[in-house]
Order: sequence, then structure tokens, then C-alpha cells
Amino acid sequence: MGAVGVLTRRNGIIVFMSIELMLNSVNLSLITFSHSLNSMDGVLFVFFVMAVAAAEAAVGLA
Repeated sequence: MGAVGVLTRRNGIIVFMSIELMLNSVNLSLITFSHSLNSMDGVLFVFFVMAVAAAEAAVGLA
């Protein structure tokens, strides 16, 4: 749904919301795989993805 929103919408806010949706789905996948592999690497990567998403939201709201 996030990719469809990015490709079909012209409104910048909706595009940013769609990108956030895609980033959150990646985070969910990374946490799931990290938990199943008993590794903390995915959790660390999720932290960095969330930092990028927060910076993107700040730029989008400015």
C-alpha cells in the first residue's frame, strides 16, 4: 500500500505518509527476523531506520 501511495498520489503529505508506512513495514520484518534468529542486529538496524524516518518527518513538516 505504501508503494501505491507513492506512485499514485500527488499530495506531498500523502507521499510522506506512504513512505513512513513502507519504513514501518521494513521495521516489522527486521524485528521478526531478528527475533527468530536470536540476533540483535535487526533491532540495531531498526533504530537507525527510525532515526531516518524521524528526520524525514521533520523535513516533511517544515
